[in-house]
Amino acid sequence: MPTIAWILIALVALALGAFGGFSYSKNTLEKKIGRADKYAKELLDDAMRKADEKKKETILEAKEEVLRLKGELDKEINDRRSEQTRAERRVAQREETMDKKLDNLEKREERMNQKSEEITKRLSEAEALRDKQAGELERIAGLTADEATQAIIARVEKEAYHDAAQLVRDIEQNAKEEGNKKARNIIALAIQKCASDHVAETTVSVINLPNDDMKGRIIGREGRNIRALEQATGVDLIIDDTPEAVIISAFDPVRREIARIAIEKLLQDGRIHPARIEEMVEKAKKDVEEQIKEAGEQAVFETGQHGMHPEIIRVLGRMKYRTSYGQNVLKHSIEVAHLTGLMAAELGEDPHIAKRAGLLHDLGKALDREQEGTHTQLGADLARKHKEHPEVIHAMLSHHNDVEPQSVIAVLVQAADAISAARPGARREMLENYIKRLTKLEEIATSFAGVEKCYAIQSGREVRIMVKPDDINDEGIRIIAKDIAKRIENEMEYPGQIRVNVIRETRSIEYAK
Repeated sequence: MPTIAWILIALVALALGAFGGFSYSKNTLEKKIGRADKYAKELLDDAMRKADEKKKETILEAKEEVLRLKGELDKEINDRRSEQTRAERRVAQREETMDKKLDNLEKREERMNQKSEEITKRLSEAEALRDKQAGELERIAGLTADEATQAIIARVEKEAYHDAAQLVRDIEQNAKEEGNKKARNIIALAIQKCASDHVAETTVSVINLPNDDMKGRIIGREGRNIRALEQATGVDLIIDDTPEAVIISAFDPVRREIARIAIEKLLQDGRIHPARIEEMVEKAKKDVEEQIKEAGEQAVFETGQHGMHPEIIRVLGRMKYRTSYGQNVLKHSIEVAHLTGLMAAELGEDPHIAKRAGLLHDLGKALDREQEGTHTQLGADLARKHKEHPEVIHAMLSHHNDVEPQSVIAVLVQAADAISAARPGARREMLENYIKRLTKLEEIATSFAGVEKCYAIQSGREVRIMVKPDDINDEGIRIIAKDIAKRIENEMEYPGQIRVNVIRETRSIEYAK
């Protein structure tokens, strides 16, 4: 019994505990639900409030945007109205201007009609007056209308002839100026295309000896060998204190060349005595003749002049050993041939004939020591003898104005001859002046402070100056170039122009170790 009672009590207590716990849990849950509802309500209220604020802001921004767009639209409408007003005003002004112009044109047309009527009337009066005056003039002068017409025509012809003569003079003057300009261009082009060397020869040749003992052998016992050489060749042998050298002196370059070859052969042979000397001189003469022939053939080949008579070629080759003021005549003739051919081609003349005339123009210089007469006449006679072209012969006769030039080629040969002789360094007399001019150029340039080096180049047409970069800056080189050019103009005489080229160069050098 007690056990059951305790069990019942325990069950009752458990039931009461369970009820109490349920009641407590229910109260706690209701409180939590209440707080959650309150929080949810607060969130909803806050969201509603923010939504209202956002709605108000959006409505306000929309109103502001509408106001802004309305303002822009109003401004655009006003601008368009203003532009339309201005356009209407311009159209109105144009219409007004057109009306004024139309009125002016109508008035001008009316005045023109009036003037036309007046002119017509005055023309009628002038014709009547002219007829009356013509009749009166015929009565006074005793001339008919035809006679008066002829007199007027004669006077007009005289005036027209005078005007034509003046026009012809002007045309001739312009033609001369243009011709001079074109001639200079042609000559300059020919000189640029023709680059020939110039040989300034002297009257002595030097032969190098293997040793000084050979001098005694050349002199021979009591001087018989040297006398035999001088007699056989016609030269002077100078044997002085110059070590291992013998000097040959002769005015005739052919003799000098024969002597040189003969002595060299004797030195190679080792046997030097009068009989051997004569034998070697004869061999040297044959060698020189062969050289002369080869030189003539080479000149003909170089200038493209085929079909020339062998005698003319031989005489042409002799010019290799002929000089004029130190200038080799054969080299000079070849250069004249090239210059003449180039200028003839520019002027539309036959370049082949022009080259032939230039090559042969000094042919007589190889003969004037053996025959009487000028070199122009001797050369022309030889060319005529061997049936050369008449224009070539005429150019040979006229290149020194012994005969008046009658053809373009003859004049071109004259010009080419002068150009070749006048080149800097071509002739000895001009060579000295040329060297002096170059020296003067360099002296003027080096006299300026800051100049380190100076070179006269391009035959004196340019002076190239290197300055010290520490002494002269980039602006200073312009000033010094102008000062040097000014001084050259004041102190020197020269053809054409001289280019003053001032160079400033800075270098930095380091070594990697």
